[in-house]
Amino acid sequence: MTILVTGGAGYIGSHAVLLLKEKGEKVVVLDNLQKGHRAAALDVPLYEGDIRDETVLDRIFTENKIDAVIHFAANSLVGESMEQPLAYYDNNVIGSYHLVKKMVEYDIKKIVFSSTAAVYGNPVNIPILENDPTIPTNVYGETKLAIEKLLRWMDGAHGLKSVCLRYFNAAGADPEGKIGEDHTPESHLIPIVLQAALGQREKVMIFGDDYPTEDGTCIRDYIHVMDLAEAHYLALQYLDKTETSNIFNLGNGTGFSVKEVIATCRTVTNVSIVAETASRRAGDPAVLIATSEKAQRVLGWKPKYGSLETIIKHAWNWHVHHPNGYSMKKDEAGE
Repeated sequence: MTILVTGGAGYIGSHAVLLLKEKGEKVVVLDNLQKGHRAAALDVPLYEGDIRDETVLDRIFTENKIDAVIHFAANSLVGESMEQPLAYYDNNVIGSYHLVKKMVEYDIKKIVFSSTAAVYGNPVNIPILENDPTIPTNVYGETKLAIEKLLRWMDGAHGLKSVCLRYFNAAGADPEGKIGEDHTPESHLIPIVLQAALGQREKVMIFGDDYPTEDGTCIRDYIHVMDLAEAHYLALQYLDKTETSNIFNLGNGTGFSVKEVIATCRTVTNVSIVAETASRRAGDPAVLIATSEKAQRVLGWKPKYGSLETIIKHAWNWHVHHPNGYSMKKDEAGE
Protein backbone atom coordinates (compact mmCIF):
# COMPACT_ATOMS: atom_id res chain seq x y z
CA MET A 1 0.00 0.00 0.00
CA THR A 2 1.21 3.51 -0.81
CA ILE A 3 0.03 6.12 1.66
CA LEU A 4 0.11 9.89 1.28
CA VAL A 5 0.75 11.57 4.64
CA THR A 6 -0.08 15.27 4.61
CA GLY A 7 1.82 17.14 7.29
CA GLY A 8 4.20 14.20 7.42
CA ALA A 9 7.15 16.39 8.41
CA GLY A 10 5.31 17.67 11.50
CA TYR A 11 5.40 16.24 15.01
CA ILE A 12 2.68 13.59 14.95
CA GLY A 13 2.84 13.10 11.18
CA SER A 14 6.56 12.27 11.18
CA HIS A 15 6.07 9.66 13.89
CA ALA A 16 3.24 8.14 11.85
CA VAL A 17 5.56 8.01 8.83
CA LEU A 18 8.23 6.29 10.92
CA LEU A 19 5.77 3.64 12.11
CA LEU A 20 4.29 3.09 8.64
CA LYS A 21 7.79 2.45 7.28
CA GLU A 22 8.44 -0.02 10.09
CA LYS A 23 5.22 -1.80 9.05
CA GLY A 24 6.54 -2.12 5.50
CA GLU A 25 4.24 0.45 3.91
CA LYS A 26 5.34 2.82 1.16
CA VAL A 27 4.94 6.45 2.21
CA VAL A 28 4.83 9.76 0.38
CA VAL A 29 4.84 13.02 2.37
CA LEU A 30 3.32 16.39 1.51
CA ASP A 31 4.33 19.25 3.81
CA ASN A 32 4.75 22.99 3.29
CA LEU A 33 7.41 23.01 6.07
CA GLN A 34 5.68 25.97 7.72
CA LYS A 35 5.74 24.06 11.02
CA GLY A 36 7.33 20.79 9.96
CA HIS A 37 10.99 19.90 9.45
CA ARG A 38 12.54 18.29 6.40
CA ALA A 39 14.84 16.27 8.67
CA ALA A 40 11.82 14.70 10.39
CA ALA A 41 10.66 12.94 7.21
CA LEU A 42 13.19 10.14 7.30
CA ASP A 43 14.08 8.61 3.93
CA VAL A 44 10.71 9.09 2.23
CA PRO A 45 9.73 11.13 -0.83
CA LEU A 46 8.85 14.63 0.37
CA TYR A 47 6.84 17.01 -1.76
CA GLU A 48 7.27 20.52 -0.41
CA GLY A 49 3.97 22.24 -1.06
CA ASP A 50 0.59 23.22 0.26
CA ILE A 51 -2.59 21.13 0.28
CA ARG A 52 -4.40 24.15 -1.19
CA ASP A 53 -2.17 23.93 -4.28
CA GLU A 54 -3.93 21.57 -6.67
CA THR A 55 -0.89 21.55 -8.98
CA VAL A 56 1.17 19.90 -6.23
CA LEU A 57 -1.65 17.46 -5.50
CA ASP A 58 -1.87 16.57 -9.20
CA ARG A 59 1.88 15.87 -9.24
CA ILE A 60 1.64 13.57 -6.24
CA PHE A 61 -1.36 11.63 -7.52
CA THR A 62 0.03 11.24 -11.05
CA GLU A 63 3.59 10.35 -10.00
CA ASN A 64 2.49 7.87 -7.31
CA LYS A 65 -0.21 5.22 -7.10
CA ILE A 66 -1.72 6.45 -3.83
CA ASP A 67 -4.00 3.95 -2.10
CA ALA A 68 -4.95 5.95 0.99
CA VAL A 69 -4.36 9.29 2.72
CA ILE A 70 -3.56 10.15 6.33
CA HIS A 71 -4.34 13.82 6.78
CA PHE A 72 -2.42 15.72 9.49
CA ALA A 73 -1.75 19.03 7.72
CA ALA A 74 -3.38 21.83 9.72
CA ASN A 75 -2.81 24.88 11.87
CA SER A 76 -3.47 23.78 15.44
CA LEU A 77 -2.92 26.53 18.03
CA VAL A 78 -6.13 27.31 19.91
CA GLY A 79 -5.18 30.84 20.93
CA GLU A 80 -3.91 31.73 17.47
CA SER A 81 -7.11 30.37 15.92
CA MET A 82 -9.17 32.84 17.95
CA GLU A 83 -7.01 35.72 16.72
CA GLN A 84 -6.77 34.56 13.10
CA PRO A 85 -10.00 32.71 12.25
CA LEU A 86 -9.74 33.43 8.52
CA ALA A 87 -6.27 31.87 8.37
CA TYR A 88 -7.53 28.75 10.14
CA TYR A 89 -10.53 28.32 7.87
CA ASP A 90 -8.33 28.96 4.85
CA ASN A 91 -5.61 26.46 5.75
CA ASN A 92 -7.62 23.79 7.56
CA VAL A 93 -11.02 23.77 5.87
CA ILE A 94 -10.22 25.04 2.38
CA GLY A 95 -7.02 22.98 2.33
CA SER A 96 -9.00 19.86 3.19
CA TYR A 97 -11.55 20.74 0.53
CA HIS A 98 -8.84 20.77 -2.15
CA LEU A 99 -7.33 17.52 -0.87
CA VAL A 100 -10.67 15.71 -0.82
CA LYS A 101 -11.60 17.12 -4.23
CA LYS A 102 -8.45 15.60 -5.73
CA MET A 103 -9.00 12.31 -3.91
CA VAL A 104 -12.37 12.03 -5.61
CA GLU A 105 -10.86 12.99 -8.96
CA TYR A 106 -8.19 10.26 -8.65
CA ASP A 107 -10.61 7.71 -7.16
CA ILE A 108 -8.88 7.36 -3.80
CA LYS A 109 -11.43 5.97 -1.36
CA LYS A 110 -9.75 5.91 2.08
CA ILE A 111 -8.68 8.70 4.41
CA VAL A 112 -7.70 8.79 8.09
CA PHE A 113 -8.22 12.26 9.49
CA SER A 114 -6.34 13.69 12.45
CA SER A 115 -9.15 15.45 14.29
CA THR A 116 -9.22 16.71 17.86
CA ALA A 117 -11.17 16.39 21.08
CA ALA A 118 -11.54 20.17 20.84
CA VAL A 119 -14.63 19.43 18.73
CA TYR A 120 -16.46 18.67 21.99
CA GLY A 121 -15.91 22.06 23.60
CA ASN A 122 -16.78 21.93 27.29
CA PRO A 123 -17.43 18.21 27.86
CA VAL A 124 -20.69 16.92 29.30
CA ASN A 125 -19.04 13.64 30.31
CA ILE A 126 -15.68 12.71 31.81
CA PRO A 127 -14.31 10.69 30.17
CA ILE A 128 -15.62 12.07 26.88
CA LEU A 129 -17.65 9.73 24.64
CA GLU A 130 -17.79 9.74 20.83
CA ASN A 131 -21.51 10.48 20.75
CA ASP A 132 -21.28 13.44 23.15
CA PRO A 133 -22.39 16.85 21.80
CA THR A 134 -19.85 18.59 19.56
CA ILE A 135 -19.96 22.28 20.43
CA PRO A 136 -16.45 23.69 19.91
CA THR A 137 -15.42 26.70 21.99
CA ASN A 138 -12.60 27.78 19.67
CA VAL A 139 -11.99 28.26 15.97
CA TYR A 140 -9.47 25.43 15.76
CA GLY A 141 -12.03 22.90 17.01
CA GLU A 142 -14.68 24.39 14.75
CA THR A 143 -12.51 23.93 11.65
CA LYS A 144 -11.77 20.31 12.54
CA LEU A 145 -15.48 19.63 13.05
CA ALA A 146 -16.23 21.22 9.68
CA ILE A 147 -13.78 18.80 8.04
CA GLU A 148 -15.36 15.85 9.82
CA LYS A 149 -18.74 16.93 8.44
CA LEU A 150 -17.28 17.32 4.94
CA LEU A 151 -15.95 13.77 5.09
CA ARG A 152 -19.32 12.46 6.24
CA TRP A 153 -21.07 14.04 3.26
CA MET A 154 -18.35 12.78 0.89
CA ASP A 155 -19.02 9.23 2.04
CA GLY A 156 -22.65 9.47 0.98
CA ALA A 157 -21.97 11.29 -2.28
CA HIS A 158 -18.74 9.62 -3.47
CA GLY A 159 -18.09 6.58 -1.29
CA LEU A 160 -15.05 8.19 0.30
CA LYS A 161 -14.55 6.23 3.54
CA SER A 162 -12.99 7.99 6.50
CA VAL A 163 -11.88 7.43 10.06
CA CYS A 164 -11.73 10.56 12.22
CA LEU A 165 -9.49 10.27 15.27
CA ARG A 166 -10.17 12.69 18.11
CA TYR A 167 -7.44 13.11 20.69
CA PHE A 168 -5.92 15.63 23.08
CA ASN A 169 -2.29 16.03 24.08
CA ALA A 170 0.28 14.18 22.01
CA ALA A 171 3.53 13.82 23.94
CA GLY A 172 6.80 11.90 24.00
CA ALA A 173 9.07 10.94 21.12
CA ASP A 174 10.30 7.96 19.17
CA PRO A 175 11.71 5.60 21.85
CA GLU A 176 14.95 5.27 19.88
CA GLY A 177 15.31 9.05 19.66
CA LYS A 178 15.35 9.27 15.87
CA ILE A 179 12.72 12.03 15.81
CA GLY A 180 10.86 14.10 18.37
CA GLU A 181 9.01 17.32 19.11
CA ASP A 182 10.28 20.68 17.82
CA HIS A 183 7.86 23.61 17.77
CA THR A 184 8.65 27.32 17.49
CA PRO A 185 7.31 28.77 19.67
CA GLU A 186 6.68 25.81 21.95
CA SER A 187 3.16 25.65 23.38
CA HIS A 188 2.93 22.12 24.84
CA LEU A 189 3.43 21.58 28.55
CA ILE A 190 5.89 18.66 28.63
CA PRO A 191 8.48 20.15 26.22
CA ILE A 192 8.13 23.52 27.98
CA VAL A 193 8.98 21.87 31.32
CA LEU A 194 11.88 20.00 29.73
CA GLN A 195 13.19 23.23 28.23
CA ALA A 196 13.31 24.57 31.78
CA ALA A 197 15.24 21.47 32.82
CA LEU A 198 17.74 22.21 30.05
CA GLY A 199 18.12 25.80 31.24
CA GLN A 200 16.41 27.20 28.15
CA ARG A 201 13.67 28.73 30.33
CA GLU A 202 13.98 30.25 33.78
CA LYS A 203 10.75 28.73 35.06
CA VAL A 204 7.47 27.05 34.22
CA MET A 205 4.19 28.88 34.70
CA ILE A 206 1.24 27.08 36.28
CA PHE A 207 -1.92 28.84 35.18
CA GLY A 208 -4.22 28.40 38.16
CA ASP A 209 -3.92 26.14 41.21
CA ASP A 210 -7.48 26.58 42.48
CA TYR A 211 -9.34 24.21 40.16
CA PRO A 212 -11.67 21.54 41.61
CA THR A 213 -9.02 18.83 41.25
CA GLU A 214 -6.96 16.96 43.81
CA ASP A 215 -3.97 19.32 43.61
CA GLY A 216 -5.81 22.35 42.23
CA THR A 217 -4.27 22.27 38.74
CA CYS A 218 -5.81 21.31 35.41
CA ILE A 219 -5.89 17.65 34.42
CA ARG A 220 -5.26 16.60 30.84
CA ASP A 221 -5.00 13.37 28.87
CA TYR A 222 -1.47 12.76 27.52
CA ILE A 223 -0.93 10.15 24.83
CA HIS A 224 2.43 8.92 23.57
CA VAL A 225 2.97 10.06 19.99
CA MET A 226 3.91 6.53 18.88
CA ASP A 227 0.63 5.22 20.32
CA LEU A 228 -1.16 7.81 18.20
CA ALA A 229 0.83 6.71 15.17
CA GLU A 230 -0.20 3.10 15.82
CA ALA A 231 -3.85 4.16 15.98
CA HIS A 232 -3.62 5.80 12.55
CA TYR A 233 -2.12 2.63 11.10
CA LEU A 234 -4.86 0.48 12.66
CA ALA A 235 -7.47 2.90 11.32
CA LEU A 236 -6.13 2.29 7.80
CA GLN A 237 -6.38 -1.45 8.32
CA TYR A 238 -9.92 -1.00 9.61
CA LEU A 239 -10.90 0.90 6.45
CA ASP A 240 -9.31 -1.81 4.31
CA LYS A 241 -11.27 -4.56 6.04
CA THR A 242 -14.64 -2.90 6.61
CA GLU A 243 -14.91 -0.04 4.08
CA THR A 244 -16.94 1.72 6.76
CA SER A 245 -16.50 5.28 8.03
CA ASN A 246 -16.18 5.80 11.77
CA ILE A 247 -15.07 8.16 14.57
CA PHE A 248 -12.86 7.23 17.53
CA ASN A 249 -11.56 8.98 20.61
CA LEU A 250 -7.96 8.27 21.57
CA GLY A 251 -6.92 8.70 25.17
CA ASN A 252 -5.30 7.01 28.10
CA GLY A 253 -8.53 7.26 30.05
CA THR A 254 -6.47 8.64 32.91
CA GLY A 255 -5.52 12.27 33.20
CA PHE A 256 -2.44 13.89 34.72
CA SER A 257 -2.40 17.28 36.44
CA VAL A 258 0.01 20.08 35.64
CA LYS A 259 1.75 19.57 38.97
CA GLU A 260 2.03 15.82 38.30
CA VAL A 261 3.67 16.53 34.95
CA ILE A 262 6.18 18.93 36.52
CA ALA A 263 6.93 16.54 39.39
CA THR A 264 7.51 13.63 36.99
CA CYS A 265 9.77 15.79 34.84
CA ARG A 266 11.82 16.60 37.95
CA THR A 267 12.14 12.90 38.71
CA VAL A 268 13.11 11.90 35.17
CA THR A 269 15.58 14.75 34.60
CA ASN A 270 16.90 14.96 38.19
CA VAL A 271 16.67 18.76 37.86
CA SER A 272 14.97 21.10 40.34
CA ILE A 273 12.66 22.77 37.84
CA VAL A 274 11.29 26.12 39.06
CA ALA A 275 7.51 26.47 38.78
CA GLU A 276 5.51 29.62 39.48
CA THR A 277 1.76 29.93 39.86
CA ALA A 278 -0.13 32.54 37.85
CA SER A 279 -3.81 33.33 37.41
CA ARG A 280 -6.07 31.03 35.41
CA ARG A 281 -6.28 31.35 31.65
CA ALA A 282 -9.74 32.08 30.32
CA GLY A 283 -11.57 29.02 29.02
CA ASP A 284 -9.38 26.30 30.55
CA PRO A 285 -11.63 23.45 31.73
CA ALA A 286 -10.56 21.74 34.95
CA VAL A 287 -10.51 18.20 33.54
CA LEU A 288 -10.29 16.86 29.98
CA ILE A 289 -10.00 13.11 29.59
CA ALA A 290 -11.09 11.02 26.61
CA THR A 291 -12.10 7.38 26.71
CA SER A 292 -10.62 5.05 24.11
CA GLU A 293 -12.90 2.09 24.85
CA LYS A 294 -14.39 2.14 21.35
CA ALA A 295 -10.98 2.33 19.67
CA GLN A 296 -9.71 -0.54 21.78
CA ARG A 297 -12.79 -2.64 21.05
CA VAL A 298 -13.14 -1.91 17.32
CA LEU A 299 -9.59 -1.13 16.17
CA GLY A 300 -7.78 -3.36 18.64
CA TRP A 301 -5.74 -0.34 19.75
CA LYS A 302 -4.18 -0.17 23.17
CA PRO A 303 -1.57 2.36 24.31
CA LYS A 304 1.84 0.74 24.75
CA TYR A 305 3.37 3.70 26.53
CA GLY A 306 0.62 4.69 28.93
CA SER A 307 2.68 5.78 31.92
CA LEU A 308 3.51 9.46 32.29
CA GLU A 309 7.07 8.60 33.29
CA THR A 310 7.68 6.64 30.09
CA ILE A 311 6.24 9.43 27.95
CA ILE A 312 8.52 11.98 29.63
CA LYS A 313 11.59 9.69 29.51
CA HIS A 314 11.25 9.36 25.74
CA ALA A 315 10.69 13.11 25.34
CA TRP A 316 13.68 13.87 27.59
CA ASN A 317 15.92 11.53 25.57
CA TRP A 318 15.05 13.49 22.42
CA HIS A 319 15.51 16.94 24.00
CA VAL A 320 18.83 16.06 25.66
CA HIS A 321 20.32 14.91 22.37
CA HIS A 322 18.61 17.62 20.30
CA PRO A 323 18.52 20.71 22.54
CA ASN A 324 18.04 22.91 19.47
CA GLY A 325 15.55 20.59 17.83
CA TYR A 326 16.16 19.67 14.22
CA SER A 327 18.51 22.62 13.67
CA MET A 328 21.27 20.52 15.28
CA LYS A 329 20.85 17.87 12.60
CA LYS A 330 21.02 20.53 9.91
CA ASP A 331 24.27 21.90 11.38
CA GLU A 332 25.78 18.42 11.56
CA ALA A 333 24.82 17.77 7.95
CA GLY A 334 26.35 21.06 6.82
CA GLU A 335 23.05 22.32 5.50
